[in-house]
Amino acid sequence: MRRLFPVTDPTAAEDREWSLDELADAYGYPDGGGPWLRANMVSSLDGAAQHEGRSQPISSDTDMRIFGTLRGLADVVLVGAETVRLEGYRPARAREVFAGRRAAAGQGPAPAIAVVSASLELDFSLPLFAAPLVPTLVLTGAAAPADRIRAAEKAGAEVIIAGDGPGVDPARAVRALAERGLVRLLTEGGPRLLGQFVAAGVLDELCLTVSPTLTAGDAQRIAGGPALAVPERFALASLLEEAGFLFTRYRRI
Repeated sequence: MRRLFPVTDPTAAEDREWSLDELADAYGYPDGGGPWLRANMVSSLDGAAQHEGRSQPISSDTDMRIFGTLRGLADVVLVGAETVRLEGYRPARAREVFAGRRAAAGQGPAPAIAVVSASLELDFSLPLFAAPLVPTLVLTGAAAPADRIRAAEKAGAEVIIAGDGPGVDPARAVRALAERGLVRLLTEGGPRLLGQFVAAGVLDELCLTVSPTLTAGDAQRIAGGPALAVPERFALASLLEEAGFLFTRYRRI
């Protein structure tokens, strides 16, 4: 892996494998104490966020190492219900390599998973709900079906109401998590959820892997939903490269 931007040390541009500690240093959250929402997504060269419904075919081993590093730094991972179903989400696991870093930051052994769902049509017998290291959170609206809320709570999930209707208000969700001390926020999509965060103006950072692949087809982009009236501008914060994959970080200006 090579650092292409910013290069303050010539040795940073050398092509070598980075340790997980080096990746954790490179992807550290900014200081400040307030909530910080970052997204981690992968896209093919022609803009596909998935191939046949899953992101794995356009990913790489290094992309997955960065995926694990971002989880290792986060307090909570937000994910949409459809992505939970398609990707077969499991609970986040504790990893020894991040244990000291997490303890020093006052974090638990692993990030909580927060599933965003209006209908709560989820299989609460899955390990994500039945056997997590850290209790799974479910974010929904006040008008969500009462029987599904009870089913989620019976399964051991903590239900957080973050909207007045059936769905979740993105800004309110960020505030509700921050009130619980969960300020290092990470979303892994899917595209509809990311689009909601973008539209609400609450996304602070995008970690985008550009995969050197072409898929054609009609796969979703990394963010879906209604277009913004005015495109929001982000600035490049860092750029890494390995085997043709570009690992970018953009921050809101």
